[in-house]
Amino acid sequence: MPSAVSRFAKIAAIAALTSATVFASLDDAEARRAGSGGFGSRGTRTFQAPPVTNTAPGTTAPIERSMTPRPQTTAPATAQQPLGAQRPGFFGGFGRSMIGGLIAGGLLGMLLGHGFGGGFGLLGMLLQIALIGGAVMLAMRYFANRRQPSYGVGGQSRSYNMSATNNSSFQIPTIGSGGGFGGQSRGNRPSDEIGLAQADLDQFEELLTQVQTAYGAEDYGTLRRLTTPEAMSYLAEELGENATNGVRNSVSDVKLLQGDIAEAWREDGQEYATLAMRYSSIDAMVERDSGRVVSGDDRRPSESTEVWTFVRKSGADWKLAAIQGAEQRAA
Repeated sequence: MPSAVSRFAKIAAIAALTSATVFASLDDAEARRAGSGGFGSRGTRTFQAPPVTNTAPGTTAPIERSMTPRPQTTAPATAQQPLGAQRPGFFGGFGRSMIGGLIAGGLLGMLLGHGFGGGFGLLGMLLQIALIGGAVMLAMRYFANRRQPSYGVGGQSRSYNMSATNNSSFQIPTIGSGGGFGGQSRGNRPSDEIGLAQADLDQFEELLTQVQTAYGAEDYGTLRRLTTPEAMSYLAEELGENATNGVRNSVSDVKLLQGDIAEAWREDGQEYATLAMRYSSIDAMVERDSGRVVSGDDRRPSESTEVWTFVRKSGADWKLAAIQGAEQRAA
């Protein structure tokens, strides 16, 4: 009888574990826009965290799936003195050794002068004079170094004057009617090296709606036109996993609520723009055959915050290059 109970307990445990695995896979499929990791490429900044913005003031998920090679990190050859570290005093290090040498020289002079005759006494006196002269030179060098400014890593002074940039009157334009760029403080402005225009911001908002809608409709052709080949490969992989699990991610009524430019830059003949966007959408995971809602809500909209990176070549349209999840703004 105990063996039968034991077998029943094992079967129940296996069934519970299987059920948890199935529900976990469905949750992962739904969590594409709020997942813990991102995908795609941001050029040489792929594995760097984008600047925080008003829309995404918290942590941005790192890019975990990318064809961009990860940079190799090497340990520094020599340890550098930390900023603000105190210099050794004159009575520390070599200075302390010199004082000891003077004492030893005096004792040696006394010993030689009194123990072996006048000739050796003169030699001891000359040795003491040499040691005293070296001590004086060391002291002069020490006090001269104390008057020099302190430098940090790389030889750069720790004194900065940022008044020239803080007085800039540059204003960030808004995305759409619900944009929120204008409320940023001067100390937290995005870095825009290419000068994005209102037409660019309008295109980013349009791409947000088009990509999400095409993803929900499993429109591979539209996704291929709006994204880079790398981003498309990851989106197609997710759609294929949904099909394998017998579900479909239904997305509709996408509306941008707030957006911020995190950074925009040029590299290798291309232009990149990373933006934080908070938007609402009706998002639900449904069974492919019956249409039954597995997770999410197919009637009421929910909000998501993500960081999207777009890329274009000169004269071409913007395309989606990467998506990263971001922490929601606190209510």
